[in-house]
Amino acid sequence: HVQLVESGGGSVQPGGSLRLSCAASGNTYNLNCLGWFRRAPGKRREVIASIFGNGGSTYYPESVKGRFSISRDNAKNTWYLQMNNLTPEGSAEYYCAAELHSTSLCTKMGDFGYWGRGTQVTVSS
Repeated sequence: HVQLVESGGGSVQPGGSLRLSCAASGNTYNLNCLGWFRRAPGKRREVIASIFGNGGSTYYPESVKGRFSISRDNAKNTWYLQMNNLTPEGSAEYYCAAELHSTSLCTKMGDFGYWGRGTQVTVSS
């Protein structure tokens, strides 16, 4: 079993930056597909970043490409989401997700078997 805990959420002004962290514990061996999702009020949960393996493959939707960056620290069993130039549309609950033994990049909710409980990000002036 794998437990995920997000941190780093908070309030930021438009144009600002935040870095979210996701710490994994438990059976983390071969936790090779990692991701971040968000759900804004009244909207569906959407993927915003994912990484496979040691970073050779990443995925970002067009809405965040060039502004968000996912990275991982294997020694700490932690991965990060650096968010720059945030807009009010970025206000949402952010969730990290992971999957064991995946053989390719994960980009959909169904690709992930483990989820954190979420951390709130509010972008407002």
